[in-house]
Amino acid sequence: MNPVFDALHVPPAALEQGGVEVLRAVIVDGGLHVSLRRAFDDPDAWGMLIADVARHVARIYATENGMREETTLARLRELFNAEMDAPTDPGVTSAIS
Repeated sequence: MNPVFDALHVPPAALEQGGVEVLRAVIVDGGLHVSLRRAFDDPDAWGMLIADVARHVARIYATENGMREETTLARLRELFNAEMDAPTDPGVTSAIS
């Protein structure tokens, strides 16, 4: 039996207008695997990207199970800060082009 990779759909705007993928995150056997492109000259832009992603996550939780966006964002912030202060798994990063 071949392993199955359950990929997300490309966002409609990217299909219509083009774009550049900057981040792909995959869970394999409970572990996070990431492909990313540095993409921005200033790392501040990554902070904005991460904040935008968090807001999207909060909206999905609000839509799918009724959890308030503010509650989800508070939980995300709490764990984000805890994980930044004491990583459960710092992982490894290597550049592959």
